[in-house]
Amino acid sequence: MKAYSLPVISIVVSLLVTATLASAQDAPARPKVGDKAPLVIGKNEKGQTWKLEEAVGKNAVLLYFYPKDDTPGCTKEACGFRDSMGDLQKGGVEVVGVSFDNEESHRKFIEKHSLNFSLLADSDGKIADAYGVRVPGKNVARRVSFLIGKDGRIAHVTDSPQADVHLSEMKEAAGKLKKS
Repeated sequence: MKAYSLPVISIVVSLLVTATLASAQDAPARPKVGDKAPLVIGKNEKGQTWKLEEAVGKNAVLLYFYPKDDTPGCTKEACGFRDSMGDLQKGGVEVVGVSFDNEESHRKFIEKHSLNFSLLADSDGKIADAYGVRVPGKNVARRVSFLIGKDGRIAHVTDSPQADVHLSEMKEAAGKLKKS
């Protein structure tokens, strides 16, 4: 094994730290509770334009990002929101899902699982990027849910790979929103 001098090791470590910090700065920050929600615009499964700006004020919005249509975890999460829709709507919450899948994929996913909410096609990743949820270097979003109050501010964030966690936390957070 070849021994390296301390200055060489120091330079290599310094370059690695600099590269790591630079890539972290390139990634958009994920909005936190209390922040104004980025006012995104997208096309739903029917090709219709959906604007967050038009939804807030009327309803709270549960904007949830997921990796891929019709995969086991994403199906479990979507069907869980579908099955909770009555309670969520009573609390004045509109559910909108977002993934990199296209409109046709979303239509098939909705039909197959009788989903009762819209899915936005974010094929260019602009919505995922606005919320800082894109998996670095890939065209896929992490599983992150944002509950946005009628005032347009983030009321709750769930960032977990587990669909069950999103379902339980968002139901609880929506219930608290209704009381406040």
